[in-house]
Amino acid sequence: MIVLYEDKYKEAVIQLILHVQNVEAGVGISVEEQPDILDIKSNYLHTGGNFWVALNDKQEVIGCIGLQKKTNEIGILKKFFVYKHYRGKEFGIGKNLYASLLFFVQKHGLSKIILDTPSQATRSHNFYKKAGFKQVTKKDLTVQYDYPDRNSLFFELDLSSKRLHN
Repeated sequence: MIVLYEDKYKEAVIQLILHVQNVEAGVGISVEEQPDILDIKSNYLHTGGNFWVALNDKQEVIGCIGLQKKTNEIGILKKFFVYKHYRGKEFGIGKNLYASLLFFVQKHGLSKIILDTPSQATRSHNFYKKAGFKQVTKKDLTVQYDYPDRNSLFFELDLSSKRLHN
């Protein structure tokens, strides 16, 4: 089940993010390098974006995705994580989280989504490419934002000429 973020999920969301980044992917990113997750309401919800959480049948956090709104047209996809044993088509967790984000983007009229991802996160790269994202360089980004750089790659999805479907 996909739900909107509430502070009661804060510690579980942080635990998920750090586990996937550091235990599964070995990226080595600390909480201090990503202060946005310490105050999701201020960094996502109160700035015009949103943050979603995936829960299992025991109401435990198993996935998350966030959108930071940077301009009326541009959003930054951030913190898209699902625990390893909940990934794959049979669960559809990542697909449903991403669909929630796309629905929000469409409803709010954004025309571009950008993101950064560590270079070694090849599974993520494949997901983004299949979803229509194109790899761009840092200098191609139309907005600047903070991120913990781990030899990051950048992707952009231009929605201005596309119509999204649920």
